[in-house]
Amino acid sequence: MKPAAKAQGEEGLRQSMSWLHTWSGLIFGWVLFAMFLTGTLAFFRPEITRWMQPEIQTHSAPAAQSAALAQRYLEAHAPDARRWFITPPSDREPVIRLLYQAPKPKPGERGFVRVALDPATGEAVQGRETRGGDFFYRFHFELEMGFPWGRWLASIAGMFMLVAIISGIITHKKIFTDFFTFRPRKGGQRAWMDGHNVLSVLGLPFHLMITFSGLVLFMFMLMPAGILAVYENQRQYSDEVFSSFRITPPKNAPAPLTPLAPLVAQAESHWQGRVGRVTVNNPGDAGAVVTVSRDAADGVSFGRISPSMRFDGVTGQLQDRQDELSAAVRTAGTISGLHLGLFAAPFLRWLYFLVSLAGAGMVGTGLVLWIAKRRQKLRPGAAETFSLRLVDGLNAGTVAGLFIAVAAVFWANRLVPAGLPGRELWETRAFFAAWGLSLAYAFLFPRRKWQDLLSAGALALGLVPVLNALTTQRHLGVSLPAGDWVMAGFDLTCLAGGLLLAWIARRAARGRKAPAAQARAGAAPARRGASAAAAAPAPSASTHYAQGGEAP
Repeated sequence: MKPAAKAQGEEGLRQSMSWLHTWSGLIFGWVLFAMFLTGTLAFFRPEITRWMQPEIQTHSAPAAQSAALAQRYLEAHAPDARRWFITPPSDREPVIRLLYQAPKPKPGERGFVRVALDPATGEAVQGRETRGGDFFYRFHFELEMGFPWGRWLASIAGMFMLVAIISGIITHKKIFTDFFTFRPRKGGQRAWMDGHNVLSVLGLPFHLMITFSGLVLFMFMLMPAGILAVYENQRQYSDEVFSSFRITPPKNAPAPLTPLAPLVAQAESHWQGRVGRVTVNNPGDAGAVVTVSRDAADGVSFGRISPSMRFDGVTGQLQDRQDELSAAVRTAGTISGLHLGLFAAPFLRWLYFLVSLAGAGMVGTGLVLWIAKRRQKLRPGAAETFSLRLVDGLNAGTVAGLFIAVAAVFWANRLVPAGLPGRELWETRAFFAAWGLSLAYAFLFPRRKWQDLLSAGALALGLVPVLNALTTQRHLGVSLPAGDWVMAGFDLTCLAGGLLLAWIARRAARGRKAPAAQARAGAAPARRGASAAAAAPAPSASTHYAQGGEAP
């Protein structure tokens, strides 16, 4: 092939990939931004929950001791439950988490009850009702939609994200060179393109990994053909792979449950590691089975499928042990474990957080860049099309408004009365109400939408530590001297987020003022003669964005 033909073919491929990159990023860009931002917060799911329940102050305890306390509580309060799930305390979540299934749930309900116990006393601890960090975690892959529609939408968005990343790599032949070229003072399309490149290349391996691994987590739903070729149904597959969740039939003969503490101690001694969950099927029945699973944080490959030990629930005799995971299971576990990040120590968890936040920025700057490019192509004096106004309003309401919505959850957590029944629903309603109002504002006040919404987000996040100080006794003045880094870290992160949004809002405000100042500067020479006035074109949308106009 001749060099000219080869170069032409490469340019044709890049143009095709550019089209694919642009539209695959735009169609699901708003969903992807929400998934990235809430997924970023989900890396600190336990810490967010602890901040949102300031009444609970406990310390971690050995798993065997916690299992004994949990068994005592459950035998007293849930002796007829079908299943018990016991999660021992950890450094990140220093309470005993209980989940048990009521014997006679209401129609259409699974009847699960959640309880938190103090590891020191075994008594139930009462905190305000809240979904805590679980709200952001579930929203990340379910988008607060009923099963399975939210997961399908998130999966389709993830496929588009993977296409956008790969096509973006092909399109930008100088992407790694452009990574070292960031010119925020230029404004307009050039600044947004530089920012998009920097944020994209900064975490490119992470973005590829997190997108692909997210799809692998849903492979049972997206690609069931392989499972159905070997198993009669997915229940058989799940029972074999996720043995701790396997439902065993009762014998309908009463029998005392063996003490759980020795079983937990035996498992910890065998693994030389921590226990992550104890599952009891049919407690108080002769057919009781106890499954002890290893903590997922003990290894990268334990993300979804951890080693486990099964015991007879009456005699305590070991029935089965799953130590060596197959190559396929370990590979799948490693991919899903990398996505969940449960294994990550604090430093690595913060790295996950920052690179994932850069991913949200990559999506956000891509959406803004779509608008900036098309506005520069408008003819001088031409009015914006409806599609441009629509996409620009959705960009501002979704991107800037989502930060306001996140802050609204934290504000609702502190302001809604702690004893109000169903108060966790009001936190969720505050999230969607704030997000919806932000979208409405973006369309009602289009000229100042970015500046105002970003400023509101900065104020809402930046004042979270102040609100915490006014409503609780665990504010920065107390948490910092006491070394309570969960409470202090949360407040400081909100403050840092507010400052970052304030900086972006200031840049948006400067972008709006620059074209007006330049127009005033050009007005005086225009008065010197009618010919000069006729020759000078009116400021267009193209000039506005090229000179640093609001984009935002």
